[in-house]
Amino acid sequence: MKSRENLVRLKQFQVNEKRRQLQQLDMMIAEFDRMATELEVQINAEERKAGITDINHFAYPTFAKAARLRRDNLKNSQFDLAQQKSAAESILAEAEAELSKAEMLESRDSKMRETGTDGRNAMIG
Repeated sequence: MKSRENLVRLKQFQVNEKRRQLQQLDMMIAEFDRMATELEVQINAEERKAGITDINHFAYPTFAKAARLRRDNLKNSQFDLAQQKSAAESILAEAEAELSKAEMLESRDSKMRETGTDGRNAMIG
């Protein structure tokens, strides 16, 4: 039953890979959030310095406009990553279910090998 052992190892590898991908998505989302927060602080500081908070005002700071655009892009990317994470979580759940099935089959096969029976009864007569 070497093929079942290989199947279990393959499924375990797939589950570990999906978990790693989820971890990466979490890290990217957190990093984008940190960067957006830093940009928000810079925007507020620039607006205080200029004394203008109306983004449509002709003298609104160019840096603040650019920082707002970048922050908005980060927020959009963060939203997209959250959707990817949701899809990855469902794929991980499927992979874990497949791993569980493979482990149960392997467990059943190993019990059969231990008892010395392969599920067939021989009739001698």
